[in-house]
Amino acid sequence: MIARLTGRLIEKAPHQVILEAGGVGYRVATPLSTFCALPPEGTEITLRIHTHVREDAIALYGFSSRLEQDLFERLIEISGIGPRLGLAILSGLPADDLVSAIADGDSVRLRGIPGVGPKTADRVVLEMRDRVASLTRSAAGGDGAAKEGISSVKRDVVSALVNLGYAGPQAEEAVRRATAADDLSGARDGAEPLQDLLRRSLRYIGSGRTREAR
Repeated sequence: MIARLTGRLIEKAPHQVILEAGGVGYRVATPLSTFCALPPEGTEITLRIHTHVREDAIALYGFSSRLEQDLFERLIEISGIGPRLGLAILSGLPADDLVSAIADGDSVRLRGIPGVGPKTADRVVLEMRDRVASLTRSAAGGDGAAKEGISSVKRDVVSALVNLGYAGPQAEEAVRRATAADDLSGARDGAEPLQDLLRRSLRYIGSGRTREAR
């Protein structure tokens, strides 16, 4: 089983990366939280790997921190939650926020994640509430993203959110609110890293400060 990969980041997208190690390109599925921590393409990185074996395929799931991996592996132990939904849950809430929501018994926050209904959210809280306290919190890497024009970045973030399953108007409002937030004042020359804006937008959606337009 592959447990860890170190190599050159060839391609990155909100849902997966291609990592070249030993002359082999590995396609690794990742949550948005890991994407937000990735440096620019061409950089050498290390990902923690969960190897998922099925009868017809072997899939790799990569994480930038132990906390993300631990959460993922506990999520997919729950009946009805497979790797795809496990990644969706980690993409919908940053790892620390997910731990807090579960520890507080706040299943409502989980219900805002596409694909997570009331029963699934309640089951996650019920089965993981007593276990999240034991999870090891690991520091995430820096984003290191290249600066892009804000309009292009905003379109890319909206597209990423829509691909995750959020409604277009909800995604657009989240990006608009994140862009207008006071903490964007640190952006220079009208530019904002895609990963940072994506993270901010997800926090607005996760906090319920956008209207759910479906």
